Amino acid sequence: MSRALVKSLGRFQTAFRHHGAKRMLLNANSGTSHDIRYNIDMCKCCHSSYMFSRALSVDAAAKVTYEEVKRVGPLVEYERRINAGELEDGDNCQIGTLREIQRLYDELYSSVNACHLDRDSDHGKSARSRWLWSRFMPQSSISPVKGLYLYGGVGTGKTMLMDLFFDQLPCNWRKKRIHFHDFMLNVHTRLQRHKGVSDPLEVVAGEISHESILLCLDEFMVNDVADALILNRLFKHLFCNGAILVATSNRVPDNLYESGLQRDLFLPFISTLKERCIVHEIGSSVDYRRRTSAEEGFYFIQNGTSGFLMHRFNELIGEHTAHPQEAEVLMGRTLQVPLGGNGCAYFPFEELCDKPLGAADYFGLCKNFHTVALDGVPIFGLHNRTAAYRFVTLVDVMYENKARLVCTAEGTPFDLFERIVTVADAHNIAPRTSSRSRKNDDFDLCVDNELGFAKDRTISRLTEMNSKEYLEQHREMIADKRVQTQGDEIGNENMVFA
Repeated sequence: MSRALVKSLGRFQTAFRHHGAKRMLLNANSGTSHDIRYNIDMCKCCHSSYMFSRALSVDAAAKVTYEEVKRVGPLVEYERRINAGELEDGDNCQIGTLREIQRLYDELYSSVNACHLDRDSDHGKSARSRWLWSRFMPQSSISPVKGLYLYGGVGTGKTMLMDLFFDQLPCNWRKKRIHFHDFMLNVHTRLQRHKGVSDPLEVVAGEISHESILLCLDEFMVNDVADALILNRLFKHLFCNGAILVATSNRVPDNLYESGLQRDLFLPFISTLKERCIVHEIGSSVDYRRRTSAEEGFYFIQNGTSGFLMHRFNELIGEHTAHPQEAEVLMGRTLQVPLGGNGCAYFPFEELCDKPLGAADYFGLCKNFHTVALDGVPIFGLHNRTAAYRFVTLVDVMYENKARLVCTAEGTPFDLFERIVTVADAHNIAPRTSSRSRKNDDFDLCVDNELGFAKDRTISRLTEMNSKEYLEQHREMIADKRVQTQGDEIGNENMVFA
């Protein structure tokens, strides 16, 4: 067999690996052509339009050009969705970002073995051994491929582009797509498990990189001092283990954890991040979340009695009886739910956002309840800044889990955060002269960079969470969980009768 033919077959093998082909068998011992036989793995990351349903001969494989093989990945899938009417056309900013994502996609495929991405190969199986050996003989195996840090304004499609990239990768790669809040909760849980070890962060980084070399972290936002203090050492260990980071954020790296406590200890992480990732801005002026269809009526501007929301809550639970419940949270804690029934939970705002709760509590809540009725969301300002932070985190977690929010509030999503401004915004506010009366709400102005940047995302998400499209995704999520639960119950019954 000629060298050119073998080279063409190698390229075709790469193309099949792109779309989940598990095996390709070629008997080339004799000088004649034999059929290539393959099985297609029906993974969600493989789109049906790219699957092949017939055997290919060696002669056919030899005619495939490099450009044809290369026409796979996020950019092609993006074009397919536009042609199918699933996405809007004409956003040059997104196209520019897609080219960066496609470049990373191509680099990863050309460096699969060097990056130890393939879980089914001996590289993935030996990763644990290499890590254990490095505990005795320290060594560095920094990835030859740099990651990607995407940042941009609210609603520019960062999460959609992240998912588009992730879903096009093979299912058998060592990859993980996770919200940044959830990732850090997982890190803290692992640190608790390894308490007493000389360097628990090194152990945690070893475990994470053993499971997933490619880390896709959505909504990278640092506002917790505990997270800020460990990120530098954690990611130094991860990068030394060969980890590749793909992240989305509202903030340019230099503005992460701006004005945070002990930020000087966080600054080395920014340098490491820029060294190991290509930083790219998505500069779209379109907020796609606000271009959804008409509102469904789950956000109510109601400043007064709580009887209205309680009535809606009772409508949602139907014939079920609501009663106080507990939701399991990480590390053995529980969250007290005032009223719960039929997958719905009811909270006065003070119970959920004025108490010392955090992302772990809200993740536990969404794991046990698909709908949250929140009564009395106030206008935020200096007097309730901490509650505003918790509300922002709650909305982030609910949005990530496709949970439904039913709430009464003192104003529109924009009104809730009107008194929250960044330092730059505060400088642009004209001071009142002594001859003019000073409004009371001027004293309640909250100048906070982290909250000021986060508010746009929260306003946008609250708007989308009240749209038909989002609520349809919510219903599909509930249906999928029910099917999964029924399947688990049938499996348990079969085990009993067996």
